[in-house]
Amino acid sequence: MPANDKSRQLAEKYGFKIYDNVADALTLGSGKLAVEGVLLVAEHGAYPTSPTGQTIYPKRRLFEQVAAVFRSSGRAVPVFCDKHLADNWQDAKWIYDTAKELGAPLMAGSSLPVLWRYPPTDVERGAKLREVLGVSYHTLDTYGFHGLEMLQVLAERRAGGETGVRAVTCLEGKAVWEAAGRLYDQALLDAAMGRLRDRRAGGKPLAEIVPEPVLFHIEYADGLKTNLLTLNGAVAEWAAAWRYADDRVDSTLFWTQEARPVMHFTYLVKGIDSMFRSGRPTWPAERTLLTSGTLNALLSSNERGGVQIETPYLLFKYQTDWNWRQPPDPPPGRPFTEQ
Repeated sequence: MPANDKSRQLAEKYGFKIYDNVADALTLGSGKLAVEGVLLVAEHGAYPTSPTGQTIYPKRRLFEQVAAVFRSSGRAVPVFCDKHLADNWQDAKWIYDTAKELGAPLMAGSSLPVLWRYPPTDVERGAKLREVLGVSYHTLDTYGFHGLEMLQVLAERRAGGETGVRAVTCLEGKAVWEAAGRLYDQALLDAAMGRLRDRRAGGKPLAEIVPEPVLFHIEYADGLKTNLLTLNGAVAEWAAAWRYADDRVDSTLFWTQEARPVMHFTYLVKGIDSMFRSGRPTWPAERTLLTSGTLNALLSSNERGGVQIETPYLLFKYQTDWNWRQPPDPPPGRPFTEQ
C-alpha cells in the first residue's frame, strides 16, 4: 500500500469494506460468491521483471484465487483483466482457458481501441489489407502493449477475420531505418507521423532525433504485415496508417486525454460495465490473448538480438462483430496538478 493510497480514505467516507484476500473480497466474507463481476487490476505494486524486460504482475496467481471461488460457489461471473492477460504466453493461455472452462465471460485489454480517433476513421470491414503500421513511445512493455492493441483492433476487421500470427521480429537502432521498404512501408510511417498533434520531430529526419528506435514486425498467417515503431524523442502519441490491397491508404490519430479527467478511460469502463450487466463480452478476449502472446514473443526476439521467432501457438483464428464508434467530445482537460 503506497503512502498516497486513496482506497482507505474512500472506504472511510463511503463505508465499503477492504479485504486482505481475494476470496473474502469476492464472497464479502460469506464463503460464497457475492459479486456480479471481477476487476483484476494487478499493476499497483513493486514486482520483479522477466529476462525479456516485462514486469511480472501476479495476474495468474490472483486469477487462480478468483477461479477457486468460482469453483467452490458453483458459478462464475464476468472478469475484466486490465491490459494484457499476463507477461508470458503460458499464463495468458491458462487464464483464457480457465475462464472458458468455468464459463466466466472474459475481457481484457487497452483503452486505445475505444478512444477518439482524429479523423474518425476505421478499416473497412471485410476489406483486404496489405499492411498496418503504428507509431508508439515510452516503454516496450506497457506502451508497446497499447500499440499492439491499436494495430490489432484495425487488423481484425480484415477480410476473413483474424488468422493468427506466424512469426515476429524486434529490431533496434540503425537496423530499424535499414528495414524501411523491406519490412515496413515508409509511406505508411509518413502518414502516421502526419496525424500527430505533438510535432516533436519539427521536420527533422527521424534518424537525427530518435537515437534508439525500436521496430515490432509481425507476420500473420494470411500474409498481412503489421509494424509498430517506438520512436522516443519524436513521438509522444499513438497513430496508425494502413494500406488496402488496392493500394489505398488511410490513417488516424488515437487520442488520449492526458489531463484530468482522462476521459479515455470512461469508454473502457463503459465496455466493462456492459459486460458485467449483460454477461456477454463487449469485445473479444481473443484480441488480447493474441496481443499478449505477440508482445512476449517480440520481447524475446529483442532479448535474443533481433532474431525472427516463429509463433505456431499464435496461429488461432477469431472473428468479431464489435465496431468502434467515435465518443462524444471530451470536456476540457485540467492539468494533473490541479485538485
